[in-house]
Amino acid sequence: MFEQTGYTPKGGPPLHIHPNQDEWFYVVEGEYFFQVGEDKHTLKIGDTIFLPRNVQHAFVQLTEKAKIIVSYLPAGKMEEFFKITDSWISPPTNEEVIKVFEEHEMKVVGPPLKID
Repeated sequence: MFEQTGYTPKGGPPLHIHPNQDEWFYVVEGEYFFQVGEDKHTLKIGDTIFLPRNVQHAFVQLTEKAKIIVSYLPAGKMEEFFKITDSWISPPTNEEVIKVFEEHEMKVVGPPLKID
C-alpha cells in the first residue's frame, strides 16, 4: 500500500492486466477517470474502486494535482516496478513500457486512456 501524488494531468498507465493481483484505490485529492473491463467511472475525493485481477483496467488523472492511496493484493513485484518507473527521467518508449510491465507480471493490452 502506498500514497501516490499525481502531477500529470491527463496522464495514467496504459490499459493493462494483473494476472496475479487485485488492486484497490482511494482518492485523497483531485479526480480520476477509471476504466475497469468495459465499465467507466469518475472518482472524486473519498471514492474507492476495486480492480479485480485478470480484468483490463487503466486510469487517467483529471485534475491538475491529485493524490490516491493504492493497494496491491498480493504486492508481488510492484515495489520493484515503481522503483524502475520512478527512475525514468524522460518518457519511455512503448516498447520500454511493455517490457517493464511484463518483467513485473503485468500485461499491456491497450494504450493509456484519453480524455477530451
